[in-house]
Amino acid sequence: MNTVQLGASGIRCETVGLGTWAMGGWMWGGSDDAAAIEAVRASLDAGVSLIDTAPAYGLGHAESLVGQAVAGRRHEVVIATKCGLVWHTRQGAHFFDEQGQAVHRYLGADSIAHELEQSLKRLRTDYIDLYITHWQDSTTPVAETMGALLDLKRAGKIRAIGVSNVDVPTLTEYLRHGPVDAIQERYSLIDREIEAGLVPLCEQQGIAVLGYSSLALGLLAGPIDPARRFEGDDQRRDNPRFSAPNREKLQAFFGEVEPLRARHACSFAQLMIAWSTGRGRMRVALCGARQARQAIDNAGAIRLQLTDDDLQAIERSADRHLNSITQW
Repeated sequence: MNTVQLGASGIRCETVGLGTWAMGGWMWGGSDDAAAIEAVRASLDAGVSLIDTAPAYGLGHAESLVGQAVAGRRHEVVIATKCGLVWHTRQGAHFFDEQGQAVHRYLGADSIAHELEQSLKRLRTDYIDLYITHWQDSTTPVAETMGALLDLKRAGKIRAIGVSNVDVPTLTEYLRHGPVDAIQERYSLIDREIEAGLVPLCEQQGIAVLGYSSLALGLLAGPIDPARRFEGDDQRRDNPRFSAPNREKLQAFFGEVEPLRARHACSFAQLMIAWSTGRGRMRVALCGARQARQAIDNAGAIRLQLTDDDLQAIERSADRHLNSITQW
């Protein structure tokens, strides 16, 4: 199995992790709790150890499902969860409303301590492996935020520190105040912005890169019928990337890489995940799944080794067919 170390923490995980945003239900057309729990357990059985979640995924719902799913198996799991999107206070800046609650970006020290205790209860554990600032808070100095995280680490409540949705200056400021073990950023074949600045800095500092939305909300999981409709509050319903013309471009792209997929005897999703982890060292692809079969398929990418020629062939096909899809 291919593994990655999370910074200097000593924590190792496979190159594929399970993302649980969709399990929270909100913005994904609801949830099936039993199927979600089965998906977490299937991921563990298939060799995935890192389970990524957050309080904001369904206002604690995804964390609670993960807690149920890993009960009795905590020693097998690298749990990553987050802080900084809060609804227990109106401090910080309003970000969005979720299920009737106003959610704010806030990373004050007292708030982080409160959030951690709530996450520990939902996850049914007494420590978090990787604790990540979810979105950055312009109202709180990074020094205060990092000080709170270091206090939690010294207390044994967290083992490693991560940051998400940052730019180079913000990550540099975090590093002024303490070690960062991982960043978590959007990264896929059609979302490569972090390659210009954040990735080189992480490689220089020995920071692991966790790429979320590795399959671009499912867009890169394989051909999507242009007639398919997304219902309810599913965010893909109004996302221009999922337009019928874009789905036709994706069909052309997948048709072109089909011989490569067949040669490796893998799924299209596995091919896209392996591309993202193959584009540098210390990479982890976070892949969402709400059903066991999806989780098992994603986990299969851990064993898939693409050559430099394979990676370049995928990128040439993307350049021919997917350039316009990279724009929101």
